[in-house]
Amino acid sequence: MADSPPSPAVSDSGAGRRTTRLRTIDWLLAAVIGLFALVEELRNPADLPDRPVLALWLGGALLTAFLVLVRRRFPFPVVCVFTGASLAVFLLAQQPPGAWQWYTQLLLLFTLLTVVAPGSPQGVAGLAMTGVFLSGMFLAGHTGVEEYAVAVVMVMIAGGTGVAVRRHGLRADKADEADAHSRLLAARAELLAREAVARERARIARELHDIVTHSVSVMVMQAGGVRLTLPEERRREREALAVIEETGRGAVEELHRMLGLLRAAPAGDETAPQPTLDRLAELITQLRSAGLDIALQVEGTPRPLPAGLDLSAYRIAQEALTNVLKHAGPTEALVKITHGDAALRLEIVDEGPRDGRAGPAAPSEGNGLTGIRERVALFHGVLDAGPREGGGYRVHAVLPLQATLLGSR
Repeated sequence: MADSPPSPAVSDSGAGRRTTRLRTIDWLLAAVIGLFALVEELRNPADLPDRPVLALWLGGALLTAFLVLVRRRFPFPVVCVFTGASLAVFLLAQQPPGAWQWYTQLLLLFTLLTVVAPGSPQGVAGLAMTGVFLSGMFLAGHTGVEEYAVAVVMVMIAGGTGVAVRRHGLRADKADEADAHSRLLAARAELLAREAVARERARIARELHDIVTHSVSVMVMQAGGVRLTLPEERRREREALAVIEETGRGAVEELHRMLGLLRAAPAGDETAPQPTLDRLAELITQLRSAGLDIALQVEGTPRPLPAGLDLSAYRIAQEALTNVLKHAGPTEALVKITHGDAALRLEIVDEGPRDGRAGPAAPSEGNGLTGIRERVALFHGVLDAGPREGGGYRVHAVLPLQATLLGSR
């Protein structure tokens, strides 16, 4: 059985820890870039610009820290604001951008391309604005061609890394979706299997109810007949038999009440006689008319079987032959019944689709095998079912003859 999927509480906890970790990283980056900007701009007091320009630089540093902090929520607007503000500073201050501005531009481009595709309108616009930023660096400062080429390579690295991270995230999301879908299918299959088992158990209960009710009714009638034949002076025996009659009638009434909870079969099935192995030949004749070439082989000395076991043996053969017709089509099959001293053995073997054609998939845990498995388990038997090496399918069931005693404990 597959491992059960993690509970929503576990998944939510993991997502919460990841969100907290990312927020911590964003605060650290914002603080580092803000301090980096202040240190770089104030590192040489002798070269400080005029106060208005200094205020402009300091305001830009604080704005940059804020943009870094919110870049994951608004990646494209943040790139637009930062690029526009940087170009304005270039033109007003007439100074080349600091290293902190350059690294911030690369960080924002990387973040943008982890969210949007490079060929999308926002991706193209983000790349174009980074190109404008590079041009502003080249025009406003004294950046040489070699330095400009290095800057272009760094832009390509940052953008390529963002694209790679985005693709990895998409693959991870698809894998998560596929995993969730597989878990859903597994849960649905398990639910259907449970429903099939419940239906089959209800069907078995209905059939056994009819058998048990008939047997108890016969016991009550026999007890009543014996009581009426006893003379009046054998009062103690007559009273004991009367108690047996009363208890038996009560048991029959309780069985009818129980059946009211289980009865889901069509009305025509309620009065139909329950089949036994004696009627297996009739079933084989019907299936032969549908195209199955069935051979029946009986070994050992047939003996009277418990009614419930006899019925279940018939149903096992019926379900197995129905599966042969459903999954292999018209083909050859063998039904072998072995009467032993301690157990009844049933073996149903088919040769697979004729002419080597590809038939439907072999039965796995469909409703047919579910019913067979439930009936074998009811009598504490053993079931071996699976494909044969030479083709076809084999169902082998062993039903202990003392199963009724075991099942009553």
